[in-house]
Amino acid sequence: MISKWNYLPLTTEQQRLETELASKYAKCHPINELLVQRGISSVDEAERFFHPSLKDLHDPFLMPDMDKAVNRLNKAMGSKEKIMVFGDYDVDGTTSVALVYKYLQNFYSNIEYYIPTRYDEGYGISLKTIDEANAAGVKLIIILDCGIKAIEEIKYAASLGIDFIICDHHVPDDELPPAVAILNPKLEGSTYPCPHLSGCGVGFKFMQAFAMSNGITGNDLENMLDLVAVSIAADIVPMVGENRVLAYWGLKRINSNPNVGLRAIIKICQLSNREITISDVIFKIGPRINASGRMQSGREAVELLVSRDFADAYQKAKNIDQYNKDRKELDKRITDEANNIIETHSHLLTGKKSIVIYNKDWHKGIIGIVASRLTELYYKPSVVLTLSNGLATGSSRSVQGFDVYSAIDASRDLLENFGGHTYAVGLSMKEENIPEFTRRFEEYVAENILPSQLTPQLDIDAYITFSEITPEFIALLRRFNPFGPGNQKPVFCTRGVLDFGTSKLVGKHLEHVKLELVDNTSGKVFNGIAFNMGEYFDHIHAHKPFDICYTIEENKHQSAANSIQLQVKGIRIAND
Repeated sequence: MISKWNYLPLTTEQQRLETELASKYAKCHPINELLVQRGISSVDEAERFFHPSLKDLHDPFLMPDMDKAVNRLNKAMGSKEKIMVFGDYDVDGTTSVALVYKYLQNFYSNIEYYIPTRYDEGYGISLKTIDEANAAGVKLIIILDCGIKAIEEIKYAASLGIDFIICDHHVPDDELPPAVAILNPKLEGSTYPCPHLSGCGVGFKFMQAFAMSNGITGNDLENMLDLVAVSIAADIVPMVGENRVLAYWGLKRINSNPNVGLRAIIKICQLSNREITISDVIFKIGPRINASGRMQSGREAVELLVSRDFADAYQKAKNIDQYNKDRKELDKRITDEANNIIETHSHLLTGKKSIVIYNKDWHKGIIGIVASRLTELYYKPSVVLTLSNGLATGSSRSVQGFDVYSAIDASRDLLENFGGHTYAVGLSMKEENIPEFTRRFEEYVAENILPSQLTPQLDIDAYITFSEITPEFIALLRRFNPFGPGNQKPVFCTRGVLDFGTSKLVGKHLEHVKLELVDNTSGKVFNGIAFNMGEYFDHIHAHKPFDICYTIEENKHQSAANSIQLQVKGIRIAND
């Protein structure tokens, strides 16, 4: 579906910086271009980028209200108050709760955790949960990955003598809840250097500040960075600055000595004997943790992540794996139903820049995934709604470059609740408001989206030849990990490649092309895979030249002896 390839040449100033970097990385010219594109302007900066250090983590007390949060937590522990750690039911929320609860347990026993159910309670803190906490004698609630809009609920809690410390990273409204402390790097006026922390990242910074205030040393907190890395990957926050440092060291932990619960999931995913990457977390580990909250209860995910016994954790991981299998089946069925509705009701798509679709019988835990599928398929901002607790409740997803949060915010007067990020928003409204919301959402998108944002695009980082793909180049390219938004896996373009004579069609329907390619700069044959590009095979097989866009993957299967494979993203022939 990719119809446009984009390449932005370096500016004159960027070329000057590239030349300076070449003094260090002269043998790997494309590396210099990649570094400059990422805003790196000196060899010192490049070396810090290539070797992320925990010493580069920011002082947690730079975050507004951190001193208030730490003082209130210290007071609660000193007075032996009962503390509740509360979080959202998704990956970010459950890892946040697991990290804070597990860390504080090292020093304090009068503490419990709570994850709401998606179906009975819905997103965020409820009056019912506050009543239950009050009945249990809770005096302090640490709320993670939500809470920034819970104004009335926190007012009610205050009337009962329950204090809140909010650790959130979602976009706040003008009015803030009356919490004792609000830790959120997106607060207006915040000068915290990393505004895009995950919810678990905010929880980690809180625990870091708590440890500093109490003179606690040791590696206990750093040993929990695996949970932070999972949250960063699953919540798709920018992989830059402090986030990249946290993810880098978290991945190291995942690959060396992970949390018992994560180790169980890793075994379930059959990832035990290979290097685990951010992609593995996004596509294999994260969805399983998420499936617990989508299909049953997010509490099960926390129980897994705080488990200390592997046999127990493995049983819990097997249960969660089954939830994930059930989720996949449900996801496919609902996506098929949504596509069928769109295809049989042409007015939903024709002439529209957005998609809004509603079915009161769809499973609430799946609609976010379905919204993502529709966005990928039709390349339009999409909202998928179902009926839950008497309200039309749903999720929206966006295309690259378009702020769907602002689009939803423009109809806030029609909504009961909403919250999220630039590319993903959860929302709820009265059923009778759906037609007007649909009209206004389409109106906002049509007025504000750029034509280029409605066309799938492939951004090229650098043009290279096969002769430039050397062991030295691969070794430096490996140092760009971990990849994510703001530091995407580089996409390369090589022009005029040819079939070595051994490329072939593969797949159940012969829809993929297994490539063996050469170019005119090197005698080396490079293996590649082009998924769903079988239509180009006749041209390839005829030994005619073509251009490819691709990422460079390292095939770590033992039989492949760490060979390089080109993951082809696009093929272009001369007359395209």
